[in-house]
Amino acid sequence: MNKEMLLVIETVSNEKGIEKEIIFEAMEAALASATRKRYGEEVEVRTSIDRETGSYDSFRQWTVFADDSDELEFPERELRMIDAVDIDPDAAPGGIVEEPIESVEFGRIAAQTAKQVIVQKVREAERLKVVEEFEERVGELLGGIVKRVDRNGIFIDLGTNAEGFIPREAMIPREPVRPQDRLKALLYEVRSEMRGPQLFMNRTSPQFLVELFKIEVPEVGQGLIEILGAARDPGLRAKIAVKSNDARIDPVGACVGMRGSRVQAVSNELAGERVDIILWDENPAQFVINAMSPADVTSVVVDEERHSMDIAVEEDKLSQAIGRGGQNIRLASELSGWELNVMTEADADEKSEEEAKELLEAFKEQLDVDEEVALILVQEGFSTIEEIAYVPTSELVGIEEFDDSIVEELRSRARDVLLIRAIASEEKIDEAEPAEDLLSLDGMDRALAFVLASRGVVTREDLAEQAVDELADVEDLDEERAAALIMSARAHWFENEEQAG
Repeated sequence: MNKEMLLVIETVSNEKGIEKEIIFEAMEAALASATRKRYGEEVEVRTSIDRETGSYDSFRQWTVFADDSDELEFPERELRMIDAVDIDPDAAPGGIVEEPIESVEFGRIAAQTAKQVIVQKVREAERLKVVEEFEERVGELLGGIVKRVDRNGIFIDLGTNAEGFIPREAMIPREPVRPQDRLKALLYEVRSEMRGPQLFMNRTSPQFLVELFKIEVPEVGQGLIEILGAARDPGLRAKIAVKSNDARIDPVGACVGMRGSRVQAVSNELAGERVDIILWDENPAQFVINAMSPADVTSVVVDEERHSMDIAVEEDKLSQAIGRGGQNIRLASELSGWELNVMTEADADEKSEEEAKELLEAFKEQLDVDEEVALILVQEGFSTIEEIAYVPTSELVGIEEFDDSIVEELRSRARDVLLIRAIASEEKIDEAEPAEDLLSLDGMDRALAFVLASRGVVTREDLAEQAVDELADVEDLDEERAAALIMSARAHWFENEEQAG
């Protein structure tokens, strides 16, 4: 029987690719469980199998407690020191003492228990093996056969006992998927769990689109063409930005392929999703013009401060530029990273005139100049007082109508305006008084409240939104007190949550 046990362990290890030690431990657990049934479930048992001969011994175990301990709850497997030393003279509180007991035979019951434990251990080992194999492959494109489809998502057989799962929200909407279909998806998360799926996959992410092009376009895999961004409306439309690292290669043409074969192969994998291939440009305005394809853009106004662009198109092309449900403008915005506002040429001209008029009036009033000087500044592209104050003198002198004295006077007036603004801002903060809820906060004193108010922290809510490091330079306020005051200011947040719950 001992040889038979070793043979079973050898066979299971070879068939499942699992270390023998894991199976030995499973057998020991099964034999210990069977032995407990003979001596009573309350008894603690350890079984040890000789790895060479297959023979095994069983031991009854007790946990040792101090003589004056009142923690003993299970007399069948716990002992006080006074009794433990009779079994093992070296016993110590918190340790284990044990004595040999008769082992059960490896009979029907033990074999049945062993089988259950081994099956469980094998499953655990297989799942751990899958996690170890795929942890390094997150972000890769994987393919397999659809095992089943249910209301939660799609289960895919990836081979070697690995099963991928595509949650419903990561599936392409309205895509017909049936068992035995071959499907590709992007592995985006690996979870080490004993139940349920472990390998989570996605077919709707922009990165999935990028990985498909890497397969279909060899130049991308070779690094001759770069894909610098992607945006998708899954199942309907997508845009990718491409750039060539080789002047001899047309990146758009390479991605489209002969008679559209490459982009069509990608589209077919995406349930017919249309893909626009956009030429990347280091000039953001030109890149946005490219990204608006197939719509033709007549003009672009860039607002660097707001990171937005106003895009003008011909009136009869407005609906094409926006796209169905705003799809085209939304994808172009996601791809470029800019907030895009599309409008007709007439609306763009009207908005431009209105902004120029407001700017003209602002320059006249703030710089105390006549309309002619203000108009020149607007026409030369100046849009803020800061630009006039700090732009290189050569740019202002280069304006035909301005000489050195006018330039110096304009720069002086612009800097005076900025100085007045800064002083007014400081005075406004210095004059701020703390609100009553800040003054009455636990741990707050009046002097500190006024210091905080001078920094713009006027109310309890203002303080609640601060971080400890933001108050690090406040005199006489150490890190510990700052943390306590912030938590005190936030206390009402948690009270509201409890009431809502």
